[in-house]
Amino acid sequence: MRVHLGSDHAGLDLKDHLVTWLVDHGYEIVDHGPFVYDALDDYPCFCLRAAEGVAADRAEGLDSLGVVIGGSGNGEQMAANKVEGIRCALVWSEETAVLAREHNDANVVSVGGRMHSLDDMTRFVEVFLTTPFSGDERHVRRIGQLTTYDETQELPPLPESALRGPDA
Repeated sequence: MRVHLGSDHAGLDLKDHLVTWLVDHGYEIVDHGPFVYDALDDYPCFCLRAAEGVAADRAEGLDSLGVVIGGSGNGEQMAANKVEGIRCALVWSEETAVLAREHNDANVVSVGGRMHSLDDMTRFVEVFLTTPFSGDERHVRRIGQLTTYDETQELPPLPESALRGPDA
């Protein structure tokens, strides 16, 4: 599997650690930077490239996922989610890593390098990369609604439970 990585200065140490860890575990790595510490760098230029790499690979039918890393992971997730076809999940536990893949078929994970230990963050990424999408109908349906909205900007129809109002 190919893994695209992007970070900012706050995620650089974790990204560099993950590059070695991922190679040691048989993953093909595409490192979109940064490659040196610069406290004034901007995460979008690196995280957008990582997300675009995942989207391009997947469009070609390749098995590819991504990891974006910052101080909190919030901005990096927002950046990655701007790329068409990307579903990036902010992960802060093993459980959120599993659910991001099983329920949301996330193809990029965002982690906060300042939020957890190096061992914990590595474990979250490992769980994310090794957990398959469940393929359950309800999850496929929900992802389809998001995809349709991305393409058409039309909201999904409201379910019966929302049409009756609070006084029903």
